[in-house]
Amino acid sequence: MPKILIIAPSWVGDAVMAQPLLRRLREQHPDATIDAFAPAWVAPVLERMPEIRRVITNPLAHGELCLKLRWHLGRALRRERYGHAIILPNSLKSALLPFFAGIPLRTGFKGEMRYGLINDLRNLDKKALPLMVERFAALAGRRHSPLRRPVEYPRLTADTEQVQTTLAKLGLAAKNPVAFCVGAEYGPAKRWPAAHFAELARRLADKGHEIWLLGSAKDFEIGKEIERIYSTLPSFASSPLEGEGWGEGGNSTLRNLCGKTDLAQAIDLLAAADFAVVNDSGLMHIVAALGKPTIALFGSSSPDFTPPLSDKARIVSLNLPCSPCFKRVCPLGHLDCLMKLTPQRVLEEIAAIREG
Repeated sequence: MPKILIIAPSWVGDAVMAQPLLRRLREQHPDATIDAFAPAWVAPVLERMPEIRRVITNPLAHGELCLKLRWHLGRALRRERYGHAIILPNSLKSALLPFFAGIPLRTGFKGEMRYGLINDLRNLDKKALPLMVERFAALAGRRHSPLRRPVEYPRLTADTEQVQTTLAKLGLAAKNPVAFCVGAEYGPAKRWPAAHFAELARRLADKGHEIWLLGSAKDFEIGKEIERIYSTLPSFASSPLEGEGWGEGGNSTLRNLCGKTDLAQAIDLLAAADFAVVNDSGLMHIVAALGKPTIALFGSSSPDFTPPLSDKARIVSLNLPCSPCFKRVCPLGHLDCLMKLTPQRVLEEIAAIREG
């Protein structure tokens, strides 16, 4: 029975992109044992992938070398007798553990000084494999073999009982819930303005939707700002949603849950939501992989490399001459790429995705 170890990425969205690779490995080796080595903050995503038996927690901080500890971790994994390791990050550090563990076949792309550490070393043709999900899936095939297309969309599972437990723990009624993923780890140039989120929340709440603001503890202040602006806004009686049967009508609630959930609970809430409005972030990839209708807002970044992969996702971008600039902070000081992306425009996208 083959035993395969996946060295997972350290970013949530990148980890989601690994799921089609796992599905292809399972197709090739139905009886294989597939484990993942990953940081604790990524583990909840991998645990929602049925192909994985278990996640082995990487105790090292992001970017930490700590050669001695990596050697000890690798030696401890020798007893598992993995026959194959697939290293998804391109760093030198990520290739050390499978080498120290004595895993005979170690697959990965050329990266920083990895010769010898990876003995199934692949050349990456970025033009032939423009998407991250394609690059990961290609590692399931033999060297020099063409990628089988199309690559399947990532899929995450959600346990119904666990979702209900999370809702009860957080005191959420789940009244036509809409999730707003208001943060973006990379920087403010990827975050839709708080005032826009607040206006959209008010319009949706007027139609009976419960609004959940999701994000990390770093996003709590953004959530508070959205709450503050939301509380000052009048009802939008002329909302374009009027008469379309969304929710039950009447004013509903907004809850700032940023920093109040762990990632596993956030996944449960996204699974319970009717739809989500998201910045380009790790949560964007999660909600798309859960199969939920997704409105993905792009400002300084581009969907060309890591778009939300779902038939139910709509990418909204103004495609201004100055974007994408890929900067953390708008270099021109105006953030027009997101400021001019109005709540009205997003409402129209929501209407379109729900009609579809």
